[in-house]
Amino acid sequence: MQYAQQIQGAMERLDISLSKLYSLIKRGQQKQALRFMDEGELKERYEELQSMIKISQTGNYGARGVQNTRPL
Repeated sequence: MQYAQQIQGAMERLDISLSKLYSLIKRGQQKQALRFMDEGELKERYEELQSMIKISQTGNYGARGVQNTRPL
């Protein structure tokens, strides 16, 4: 349940960043849009979501490297 909420929050933040990118492009600010994608907020949001997905695929291990076997 918590993972789903975290992913949903990250997706919402990514959606907001994409909306900002759209606004930059619509106003003709291509240089700012490129910087926004390469170095700015959009890159951070994408990396945040990517790391959440990567962590979820590594297995169900706790802080000590021991597999968590309790039911969710």
